[in-house]
Amino acid sequence: MFIRLLIPTVAVLLFLLEPLFAKFSPIVIGEQLVFLVPRFLILYLIFIAIYYNRKRAVYYGLFFGLLYDVFYIDIIGLYTFLYPLLCFIAGWSVKYIHQHLAITTILAVMLVASMEVVLYEFFFLINFTPMTVQTFFNSRLIPTILANLLFLALLGWVFKYLINKRVLQRARNGA
Repeated sequence: MFIRLLIPTVAVLLFLLEPLFAKFSPIVIGEQLVFLVPRFLILYLIFIAIYYNRKRAVYYGLFFGLLYDVFYIDIIGLYTFLYPLLCFIAGWSVKYIHQHLAITTILAVMLVASMEVVLYEFFFLINFTPMTVQTFFNSRLIPTILANLLFLALLGWVFKYLINKRVLQRARNGA
């Protein structure tokens, strides 16, 4: 029973941890202000889509995307659309890529980078951010990618282990 609740419990914990890590941002490196945006939950959902079940990951993405919209931003629908879309793309790409942890990590980071670009473009179009493309690239996109890559390098294998444990338990129970 515990294994069954493991995947959603980790997702809830990551949802709650993201704003705690966001409090450490922005930081000053040299003379540049750098924004590190934690994207732990979507990275985990991408791993679920690749290693476990694309459909379930899309549902989790829809649920947590809506929660993210309600609790953290004023625009309902942005994350509600992006989270399931990224989960769908990740699950779809499994047909064409090898499920090795390094490849999955690269794919997840690329998907997060594309999400960051879409978010920036959206907020730029509605005049919500005055940040130029070069400033966005240098002070937000690259540091965010590096921070989330470090997060996956540290915990990606844990995600894969937890998800595989649930897959094995599901296979044993025939569910």
